[in-house]
Amino acid sequence: MANVTQTPLNPGDSPLVREALSSVVSRETSATQTAAAQSGQAPGGGDGAWPRPPKCRVIAVANQKGGVGKTTTSVNIAAALSMHGQRVLVVDLDPQGNASTALATEHRGDVPDVYQVLVDDLPMADIVKEVPDMPGLYCAPATIDLAGAEIELVSLVAREARLRRALTAFEAIELDYIIIDCPPSLGLLTVNALVAAEEVMIPIQCEYYALEGLGQLLRNVDLIKAHLNPTLSLSTIVLTMYDGRTRLASQVADEVRAHFGETVLSTVIPRSVRLSEAPSYGQSVMTYDPGSSGAMAYMDAAREIAHRAIA
Repeated sequence: MANVTQTPLNPGDSPLVREALSSVVSRETSATQTAAAQSGQAPGGGDGAWPRPPKCRVIAVANQKGGVGKTTTSVNIAAALSMHGQRVLVVDLDPQGNASTALATEHRGDVPDVYQVLVDDLPMADIVKEVPDMPGLYCAPATIDLAGAEIELVSLVAREARLRRALTAFEAIELDYIIIDCPPSLGLLTVNALVAAEEVMIPIQCEYYALEGLGQLLRNVDLIKAHLNPTLSLSTIVLTMYDGRTRLASQVADEVRAHFGETVLSTVIPRSVRLSEAPSYGQSVMTYDPGSSGAMAYMDAAREIAHRAIA
């Protein structure tokens, strides 16, 4: 799939609209290039292969609040890691299937998906597909059928550990990372992700409401660690949708850093037009526009994660 670097414009757009869209992208790209020049980095972070973890890292990207950037973070971190020599599987555990869409993986109709793995014991190897034009990046897709899994899992044996069992049995590819994109809830799908994972990554939108539900999520993580998965740990917090023009964004970022310390990545993810556009082309922003502020921020975030490998 060819890289797309132009803002999509409708034929009916007026010259004023075209000029405005071009202006937004120009400002974003210009600011990004200036910041990169000041830090001495090339756009896209071309620094070769990153260190491989000593064993496969299984990371659940979770937050019960919707719209905080879970899927965007899962997809772009995974893409950035694969571009630097890592073998990465994205497990789409959200019935909306947005991660599957962004990774150009078919997830409509009768496509075998995570639902059949969880409920019907289909082997994970039967649903995993390699992402087009992204060597080393794989996706386990989700269809709308997954919406019924919450109810159907209730009556099944070891319902909380079915994803962990499927991932443990998956040996078709020697993976470095498994990134699980969780739905915006604390139901059985998210519980399955937290039981299967060793690490939790929490994207937090830099707005006040994003902090309100964080306590409940952390309590759930502690409960699962105590009763179902002793190896689980909160390893990473990512600050997303950061708008440096507002005082609120800085205050939220400062509060989160004060409370969670080094768990918070030093890289913040800015609001970016390109991050929103990329999925409509079946791409991550890493391939859609590598020079955009969103792509460079996720590249830096992925670099931090790779170098924080837990032994």
